[in-house]
Amino acid sequence: MHLNVEGYTRYHIDTGLADEIEKWPTRFNVKVGKVGLAKWLVGEIIHLGWKRKEVILSRPCMYGVFSGPVGGFSPRPQHCVGCLRCTTEYADFCSVTHNPDREELGDSYFTTNYMDAIRYEALEGMIPVKGAGYRGKFGGQGWDGMWTDMSEIVRPTRDGIHGREFISTVIDIGFRPNYLVFDEDGLPTGSEAQVVSLPLPILFDAPPLSVQNETVYTILNQAAKDLQTLSIQPIGLLTGSAQVGSHLVPLVKPAEAELLSQLSFTPQLVEMDGWDENLFQAIQTAFPQAIVVLRVSFPTEEALLEYVSAGVHTFHLTANYHGLGREGKFILDLIREAHKTLVDAGIRQEVSLIGSGGMIAAEHIPKAILCGLDAVALDTPVMAALQSRFDGECHSRENSQFILPRKLNVEWGVQRLHNMSAAWRDQLLEISGAMGLREIRRMRGEMGRAMFMKELETSAFAGVTGYEG
Repeated sequence: MHLNVEGYTRYHIDTGLADEIEKWPTRFNVKVGKVGLAKWLVGEIIHLGWKRKEVILSRPCMYGVFSGPVGGFSPRPQHCVGCLRCTTEYADFCSVTHNPDREELGDSYFTTNYMDAIRYEALEGMIPVKGAGYRGKFGGQGWDGMWTDMSEIVRPTRDGIHGREFISTVIDIGFRPNYLVFDEDGLPTGSEAQVVSLPLPILFDAPPLSVQNETVYTILNQAAKDLQTLSIQPIGLLTGSAQVGSHLVPLVKPAEAELLSQLSFTPQLVEMDGWDENLFQAIQTAFPQAIVVLRVSFPTEEALLEYVSAGVHTFHLTANYHGLGREGKFILDLIREAHKTLVDAGIRQEVSLIGSGGMIAAEHIPKAILCGLDAVALDTPVMAALQSRFDGECHSRENSQFILPRKLNVEWGVQRLHNMSAAWRDQLLEISGAMGLREIRRMRGEMGRAMFMKELETSAFAGVTGYEG
């Protein structure tokens, strides 16, 4: 999607209303005792007389919970914000309680609040803003233990979300040499750059194995094409399929090398599901211009450098859906380790890192890039945007169950992904502007703009009696 403005092309995502196709659990259950309300109304009539009917028919809620066709006798809990005015003034017959159905959304990691945020973002593409301010935790485990530094604000970049100053979200995936070497004639020699540029640091990962649904794959493919990004799909679903295009990334297992010849299009990237030298060579032979991506769980330092020595320059590093990887470490720490390994080896510029697993909110994208990723491949957030229900704890692509909405359709699903991507991009622009960064490429590995709660606590309280570092 592009927007032409005064002779140049600016990236733009079209948003639109994509309301729920299945009922979304309300935050609160509102109950009104009909007998109690009727008695109160009779008392009001006796006390005030019918001439004051505007007072008698008024209801104690500025949000319209009791303003339905039959007034307070049939409250509308979808409008309730939990101010509790009704229960304070009319405790005898009004009650507001948390809706247990809402608490069952998601799982222990992808909690209700995350689900609710994505629901709002996928609805119209708007950024969730709470007028009462942030009431959550300011620290914690996982991504909550990382803060972003806004102290170096450069004003010209603060309004990128409003279009007054352009902030680029373009990223590059592939190989770039650390430096150029020229021959006697001034021509470059040696390895040449092989990159694919995307206008958004967001890809769509292959969906969970339990979601073998043609509609879901079509939604992912169409959304990736519209957004000019990439959709990773098992190669078995792409051979002989009507879904073709350079926006599709075949995911190939070592036993599926023969399927490469059956693809009816030339992909920009081909992803190996685990390292296999024969498969690596087969991909290079079948598609010499394609970038080979190695999908692997976060490897050790030695293994990562061995893969690079073998010729791999683009990695898709995976953690499980709860963000846990090697030795039970959280993905934030694993990204930092992989990035540092490449920096210490002096080859960070030659390698691209895509990550997935445990990144379920808009704020996790810039945090992951600050830690060292080039791009993020979305997994469970896509399922949440499509109103899928989590069936139990969803830990991994292989061992997770998601229940799709019965009325799922392509047009609605594509719009939901458009909206979520637009909202996440806007939030990425906001944080980039606050940091004074004009492009996302500059954000990668910019650890000077990141703060880690544990490190700051250790620095401040080490040696203090009672502090456990």
